[in-house]
Amino acid sequence: MSASPISAPRGRFISLEGGEGAGKSTLLAGLREFIGQHGIELVQAREPGGTPLGEAVRAIVLDPTQRALCAEAELLLMFASRAQLVRTVIEPALRAGQWVLCDRFADASYAYQGGGRGQPEARIAELERWACAGLQPELTLLLDLPVATGRARAAGRGDADRIETETDAFFERVRASYRARAAAEPARFRVIDASQSPAAVLQAACAALAVLLAGTPS
Repeated sequence: MSASPISAPRGRFISLEGGEGAGKSTLLAGLREFIGQHGIELVQAREPGGTPLGEAVRAIVLDPTQRALCAEAELLLMFASRAQLVRTVIEPALRAGQWVLCDRFADASYAYQGGGRGQPEARIAELERWACAGLQPELTLLLDLPVATGRARAAGRGDADRIETETDAFFERVRASYRARAAAEPARFRVIDASQSPAAVLQAACAALAVLLAGTPS
């Protein structure tokens, strides 16, 4: 009787969160290199986006001409994109033993559509249960910095998208929501001072990832 094949250990799921101008793109590049140095196969995703449907949603949500898009429609679009990403990209990768590094996940909806747009937390939580099917990152890296600093950085990136044209008050609510979620779930979140140099931010993020690496079967 032949032995049953040994399935690969489930991969690890990491999300990266933060407000505008927090430096997520720069950090993602450094994290990809750090994870690759450990011989781990990595799948990178982004929200909204990551699938053909998600990229179409991203184009709508960020289009500065879509001023009539209401908060409820925005929230539903975000979770439509997320549901597709979970089922066609993230879960298959995790089952195959790959690590997934996602630029934003459900926490972003609590911050932007909840804190920023005023959508009820209970509504977002119900959508999360349905769309994400219980999936949550093992580690969430939150890049935190003052709104004024982030907006000054973002201003140098070219034309502002629909979200970037929001008011300072909107982004203050987004930041407060992120910080509240991090305080409520300290075991999952690692809050990183994004006003530091990119090298210091990467060092702090890699230290958090090292904890996951230490618990990963070789």
